[in-house]
Amino acid sequence: MAERTDPRVAVYLDFDNIVMSWYDTVHGRNAYGRDRQRIAADPTEPEIAERLAAATVDLGAIIDYAASFGTLVLTRAYADWSSPVNAEYRSQLVARAVDLVQLFPAAAYAKNGADIRLAVDAVEDMFRLPDLSHVVIVAGDSDYVPLAQRCKRLGRFVVGVGVAGSSARSLAAACDRFDTYDALPGIERQPGKDAESAVAAKTRRSRKKAADPGAELLERALRLEGDREGTDWQHANVVKSLITRLDPGFSERALGFRSFTEFIKAHPQVAEIDETENIVQIRLAAGTR
Repeated sequence: MAERTDPRVAVYLDFDNIVMSWYDTVHGRNAYGRDRQRIAADPTEPEIAERLAAATVDLGAIIDYAASFGTLVLTRAYADWSSPVNAEYRSQLVARAVDLVQLFPAAAYAKNGADIRLAVDAVEDMFRLPDLSHVVIVAGDSDYVPLAQRCKRLGRFVVGVGVAGSSARSLAAACDRFDTYDALPGIERQPGKDAESAVAAKTRRSRKKAADPGAELLERALRLEGDREGTDWQHANVVKSLITRLDPGFSERALGFRSFTEFIKAHPQVAEIDETENIVQIRLAAGTR
């Protein structure tokens, strides 16, 4: 049998983790914890129903993002699917061929055990499917750090997806690449207490400070790639790939830019850009070379 060369992707969603984290992002810190009893009692109560609708997670955007890495071999979502809140997503998930893994209902404020079941399944799948090349972990809990590390040791490319502000930095560091849900293509930022205020507004404020982490990261990547290649001009996509290896949590959209090119143009003190050819090239600005 011919050896497969196309990337093959497995996706694992800690469903409750993402839903609760996004609810907190939209409605404020610990909002889900405060509303938990009302949600459990009657999710159709007008005020609660409105709050749940405002914090609806676009699972299609997550799955589409995962599919950008290669062919989806399997996709599993872990939750208590008897919960009315989770049941609202069932048809959307089934339509995308997602396996719904039933977890035992958790006591109030208790962990749902998704991390253990998810980790066991992921490790088993890596041995059962040796041609699996990418593992996408949709969660922000630091409990998944050992799983991400194990996947990397077994030779898989690990992608993490979590909600900004609710994802552990240690998990982002353990992945080969980490993106925030609110920065995925197709996710629109909402006004008010949502991703726009929690992420983009905070980023805009940070840009006004003397130290700009994005600029520092761009300069570092350009210097490293320039030293490796021995040339000034570098392909923009190569530099972006290096940046994501240096900081798996990097996302130009999370920083408020529509594209990597726009991000580069916002840092003229760091980089010069050449768009005269089909391939965009960049190099360190004259003052930093």
